Amino acid sequence: MNTTVAKEIERLREEIRKHDYAYYVLDRPTISDAQYDRRFAELKKLETAHPEWITADSPTQRVAGTPSKAFTPFRHRVPMLSLDSLYTLDELSAFNKRVHKELTVAEIDYVAEPKFDGLSMELIYENGVFVRGGTRGDGQTGEDVTENLRTIRALPLRLRHGNLPIPKELHVRGEVIIPLAGFTELNRHLLESGKEPFANPRNAASGSLRQLDPRITATRPLDLFVYDILSSADSPSLETHWQCQEALEEWGFKVDPHRTLCRSLVDLEDFYRTLEVARDTLPYEIDGMVIKVNQLDYRKRLGYKARSPRYACALKFKARESTTTVLDITVQVGRTGALTPVALLKPVDVGGVTVSRSTLHNIDCVRKLDVRVGDEVKIARAGDVIPEVIASVPESRHPDAPIFTMPEHCPVCQSQVERDGVIYYCTGALICQAQLKQSLIHFASRRAMDIEGLGDKTVAQLVDRDRVHSAADLYQLTQDDLLTLEGFATLSAEKLVSAVAEKKTPELARFLFALGIRHVGEQTARLLALHYGSLATLPSPRLVRKSPRAWCAIFTKTPPAPSWTTSPAWACTPNPAPSRKKPPPGRLPASAFSSPANSQPCRARKRKRKSAP
Repeated sequence: MNTTVAKEIERLREEIRKHDYAYYVLDRPTISDAQYDRRFAELKKLETAHPEWITADSPTQRVAGTPSKAFTPFRHRVPMLSLDSLYTLDELSAFNKRVHKELTVAEIDYVAEPKFDGLSMELIYENGVFVRGGTRGDGQTGEDVTENLRTIRALPLRLRHGNLPIPKELHVRGEVIIPLAGFTELNRHLLESGKEPFANPRNAASGSLRQLDPRITATRPLDLFVYDILSSADSPSLETHWQCQEALEEWGFKVDPHRTLCRSLVDLEDFYRTLEVARDTLPYEIDGMVIKVNQLDYRKRLGYKARSPRYACALKFKARESTTTVLDITVQVGRTGALTPVALLKPVDVGGVTVSRSTLHNIDCVRKLDVRVGDEVKIARAGDVIPEVIASVPESRHPDAPIFTMPEHCPVCQSQVERDGVIYYCTGALICQAQLKQSLIHFASRRAMDIEGLGDKTVAQLVDRDRVHSAADLYQLTQDDLLTLEGFATLSAEKLVSAVAEKKTPELARFLFALGIRHVGEQTARLLALHYGSLATLPSPRLVRKSPRAWCAIFTKTPPAPSWTTSPAWACTPNPAPSRKKPPPGRLPASAFSSPANSQPCRARKRKRKSAP
């Protein structure tokens, strides 16, 4: 009897998998919805009666479990790199010439594919069964969203058997998207429920996949396309990217049917023009074309750069444009004190997104565009993402419209403004609340110190209520301090205090990036950490000289004096006495958490800047 039931359960599972593949991957349903529902209900009834036979790859287990408190980190075995963006056919030609020159071969095949505007994912299969999946994150570490991915019907929980053997372990890369029709319906439902609609399909896909409750994700119209094999064990002999995509199709993944094998630069240019015309007829958003060298051995020879492969690129479409009116030009103060002019616009729809403001970058850009308040301007979304003013229409300008000039004093703290090249800077440093807020937000961000729960709104409240004056003060916060803020109760305050305390031993690269030193991004921070190994061996005076205040004081017992030129002696000593016990590479030494006896502050030299006119 039990054997008969077990066989029936497996038969129903296999039948439902076939129908799912036909409906969600091939878009060719083989039975009616009512027939499918009856088979699904029959399987669920049998599994309920025999829970010992429920398996993770059963179609009934796509929505299971309860809401999570937080996503766990997902470390990628192979870094998920981004692609270099190209914007013209001349740049594509230059890419093609470079590839030919480096490979020294006459003929190179490329695979050209639509560039999805979604959320990049890594999926892991073991013995053909889906086991884990995570977001791209920073390319090294993302978030584990396995349970939410299970709810996507286009994702095969078990791979299909075909002519090619299924690898014992398979890592693939794909994109989670929301089709345009599903996006429209989702926003309609949100508006009817009195909730805020999503700005665009990409935000909708990201927000839907990162729900802590997979049952909510299951209600969202998510789709999935897979386009690359990241790594595999015992995989069949595959020599080209095209063969990899054919293998993915055979194993049951949804692969975009518009991909094309191009034998020359002319083929790439023709496909780009065809795709640009067809983009508005596709059922999902794309923002360009991805080009990849087809031969896998050629890819190995071309290699990688710090953030992107040398064998692939993305050619973006021309930005969609609209016309609107400049209502005002204000100045925004950034993390480093840079003053950026911003155009406040009469709201306008640009490619399905309502735009009401746009950066003007710097004063030279304002003068080049000759933008003034009241002007009619053309707006485009760069890469279909960032709105920017691309031209003004002076014919419609009022004759008395004033020319915009940068302020002599910071609009936030009234400190003197100084010019360095084309950029104007507020000299108030952390006295300026705008700089302080942005610096703290950067310090706590995911790619820096990654302090869970310290978001923009919390930082704004802490600064506005005079609770923090530097990152050092974050480590002095108590639960009582946080309970005075909106949105905090005992549990949430306790969690944030603990989250801050847990970040007293960061990786050196993260810490250096978190300092917000001008010109020190993630990659430079990693190189510094690899070169020096520990904080004790870093030439700290150079860091403090370029930092608005002694950020390093967060690792001392006593905060520094208010002047931004002061710092604890250990941070400014060129050759500190080495510890007897060598700290692990990339970790801060324990001595960083105590102030040396009889220490005296040192003064860092200010960088000379040209005075503002």
